[in-house]
Amino acid sequence: MPDTSLSDFLALAPAAILVEIEAVKGSSPREAGTFMLVSQEALWETIGGGQFEYMAIDHARAMLRTGAAEDRMDIPLGPEIGQCCGGRTLLRFRRVTVELAAALKARLKGEAEQQPAVFIFGAGHVGKALAEALSLLPLTVTVVETRENELRDLSTGVASVLTPVPEAIVAKIPANGAAIIVTHDHALDFLIAREALARDDLAYVGMIGSKTKRATFAHWLEREGEPPSRLAKLILPIGGYGVRDKRPAIIAALVAAELLQAFSAETHRNENQHGHPQDQDHA
Repeated sequence: MPDTSLSDFLALAPAAILVEIEAVKGSSPREAGTFMLVSQEALWETIGGGQFEYMAIDHARAMLRTGAAEDRMDIPLGPEIGQCCGGRTLLRFRRVTVELAAALKARLKGEAEQQPAVFIFGAGHVGKALAEALSLLPLTVTVVETRENELRDLSTGVASVLTPVPEAIVAKIPANGAAIIVTHDHALDFLIAREALARDDLAYVGMIGSKTKRATFAHWLEREGEPPSRLAKLILPIGGYGVRDKRPAIIAALVAAELLQAFSAETHRNENQHGHPQDQDHA
């Protein structure tokens, strides 16, 4: 049930086991705190797949049959179970109660509120492709448009703003968020970009275009009296030059990768500033 919400899953499967990675030693497919739900017939989310997840599912379903309320498993992620991560995971199993379900919903709500915010300015072909691609990621996505008809049929979970002055919406982007500028009008692109580049707390500011558009924007900034240093923060063109394919879905995939890298870099900067560097090892 990949597209089912937690509430929907529990409504369909009231008897379920919470499987959570309680601790990790060495390399593992997912980090501590990752969880999934297991019922006799269905699954919600994943703890990383592979043989150790199959073992966890079997154990959870055995608990459902026997009525056990809680248990733990310490699983080595090595050749003995057909995996090559090399670490160990301690799994905690708990039968889902009303109280535990409420705690899980509160946790997911809190995590959603902490997700990076991405504002896509423009809902043309590229804007819609971006909204669709980014809606699958742990991001809060908002599309801003001047044309009402272009805001129809956005992906589920994507917010929209209809405004005649999209550049004014830049001020509403949360700190450490992103502005992606893909409108139908170069002049409007420039107005939005100027507002976004004036902020020093955005993780990513990107604009669709070319080397020529970047040069034109640089001249425009100069005429507007903006400091040349601001241009350095602008990703233009979005998606880079490595893949010469201008189909909207391809551009969206490339920009999604750029965004994730930008948000990861911002997270590491913040952690280092607060004295909490992390070294994440993936299997």
